[in-house]
Amino acid sequence: MDPDCAICSAPAIAQCECEAKGLDIAVRQAEQRMMTSVLDDIRSWVRGHAQDYILSYFSMLKARRKEMHAAHIQHITDRAYHYYRAPPHPSEILAADSDLKRGIDDDWKASVQRYPEVLDYFYGLVDLSLPADDEPHVRDPPMSALGGGKQRVRLREPSLGREGRGRRGGIEPPVGEGPRRRDGRGVAFAPMPGYSYVQPGGY
Repeated sequence: MDPDCAICSAPAIAQCECEAKGLDIAVRQAEQRMMTSVLDDIRSWVRGHAQDYILSYFSMLKARRKEMHAAHIQHITDRAYHYYRAPPHPSEILAADSDLKRGIDDDWKASVQRYPEVLDYFYGLVDLSLPADDEPHVRDPPMSALGGGKQRVRLREPSLGREGRGRRGGIEPPVGEGPRRRDGRGVAFAPMPGYSYVQPGGY
């Protein structure tokens, strides 16, 4: 003999959807109680590492760009002294500096546009594990644990030293100039909708 609906008391033969809908609501409420802080932690972890990577990648591109600029300045200086026995014309220096600024802007834009793939990569490193169905605390949960409020979902951050880590997505670690930093300064720049990025201050 099947019991009546626990919510509307309709007979079981009516097959009402009250209990199924109530369970859906309870699941969403439990997710909010137990998972919100975990998702916030994951989001913060992923965002921080992605921003570190992008800033380091940009630093690498900027360093190369400045090396090329220095070599170009040296070239036009040597040429000017060779042919005219004088320093290069200020307009040549100004043009070279303008090229450097445009190049750095292009490097920053290219770096920022990598955020989607970098975010996907670091989200792919997050590891949330489920216990096996035959584990004792799954098969026979203690009633004290069902009293509510004291259980917490555990987030285990991945170790990049484990076998197979650090190779997903094909993103290679960048070589930056100096330690990576997230200073939060600068102007927000978002060429792609749905993302908010922070531009590092100054060139």
